[in-house]
Amino acid sequence: MEQKETNRFAIKCFMEKMGELMNEVSPENKSEYERLNELMELAKSLSFEDASIHTYNLNYFFKYMDDRRQEGCLEEFTACRFDMKRFSVINHQFGRENGTKLLIRFIRGLQERLGEDGCVCRIQGDSFVALFKKTCLDFVMEYLGGAIVETKIRGKRRITLSAYAGYYEIVGKRTSEEIMDRISLALNMAKYTQKVPYVFFDEEILKAVDNEKWVESVFADAMAQEEFMVYYQPKVSLKNYRLTGAEALCRWKHDGEMILPFRFIPVLEQSHLICELDFYILEHVCQDISRWMKEGMPIVRVSVNLSRVHLGDVDLLQHVLDIVDKYKVPHEYIELELTETTTDVDFRELKHIVTGLRMQGFSVAVDDFGVGYSSLNLIREMPWKMLKIDKSFLPDGSEDEEEDVQKKVMLKHIIGMAQNLGLECIAEGVETVEQVTILKENNCYLAQGYLFDRPLPVEDFEKRLDGLV
Repeated sequence: MEQKETNRFAIKCFMEKMGELMNEVSPENKSEYERLNELMELAKSLSFEDASIHTYNLNYFFKYMDDRRQEGCLEEFTACRFDMKRFSVINHQFGRENGTKLLIRFIRGLQERLGEDGCVCRIQGDSFVALFKKTCLDFVMEYLGGAIVETKIRGKRRITLSAYAGYYEIVGKRTSEEIMDRISLALNMAKYTQKVPYVFFDEEILKAVDNEKWVESVFADAMAQEEFMVYYQPKVSLKNYRLTGAEALCRWKHDGEMILPFRFIPVLEQSHLICELDFYILEHVCQDISRWMKEGMPIVRVSVNLSRVHLGDVDLLQHVLDIVDKYKVPHEYIELELTETTTDVDFRELKHIVTGLRMQGFSVAVDDFGVGYSSLNLIREMPWKMLKIDKSFLPDGSEDEEEDVQKKVMLKHIIGMAQNLGLECIAEGVETVEQVTILKENNCYLAQGYLFDRPLPVEDFEKRLDGLV
């Protein structure tokens, strides 16, 4: 980024100098004037180009919008900001050079289809913006939802690439900055809050932004006042239906109101404040376990979620050790859960963290297995201890017969694969007796879900622990 900024500054200075020279040269001196004019046009083109992938840059995006505004036709256009889905995984699998070639083909395919009715411009990395006629909207949505790119990399002939996107169908006299803000907000909603492929900007997003600002403004005081509470959702053995563990979940009570997790967890993830909350929950879990040990209560292993945001922290393992060892909690009583969507980060970094935690005696679980991009690579490369099967793989009676059969087949093979790899296996989101029967038929004997218990405040969970005596 520093080099790109240096290049842009150099081009800007060059254009200013050229402008000064052209003012000094008389148009009558035709050859000299034309030569300077050609150089000026070249400098302009360079200022609008991202040479690394042969496409336009953000400067051109704003120019294109300004040109359409001056023509009085900007309201005929839709603006879009999009980020490629899990492109770090593509780079990991095929190498960065090959990943760049795939990216070029993907963007070129979109630009060629838009033609003169739009432009596609790179912000940085795998993040882009586009402006196109509203008549092209259906095509763009379909293309970004998944487009096949031809390739000859490692014997593959075709690969599908897709993106998260935020759209704004331009209405009224909006400035370029307002348009950019709207598509950025919509993209963030798609990626971090709703976790869906695309979102259109509307007034509800503005309400979400207000909620985001409110959460961030009161978070520090809420932490200081210990408004965040640990609730424990029991895990049970399907062999005897006894308590075998628990997952620690966060609940927030503010001014007498219980704030639902979907209102604050995504906000904290975006601002990286989630790291503070995760450590807060881990510390309160350790406080509870330490107290239970002193009181002679039965102890079960408790799992604590760690957001993917932590994976940029080189001192994560030491932070965990400092908290757990402060309360003298044996490491085997703590399990750290990482969601499968952590495949968005560098595999080597993730493997280093998981390996370090396992070497210190912690159990490490891959959460929501089956909903991410590269599940088999994730399982093969990481020394997990526990695999949590996402509830979407459990038949719930709402599907048609064919889909129900497919879920049962996939569930059987996931459980078998996990056990063959030496992993413990637990199903989450269990809500019916029929689901328990299916799990037992496939030799999965650990489960959690509303069929057994909802997340319980610590006082109620301690009653369950007392029942183990």
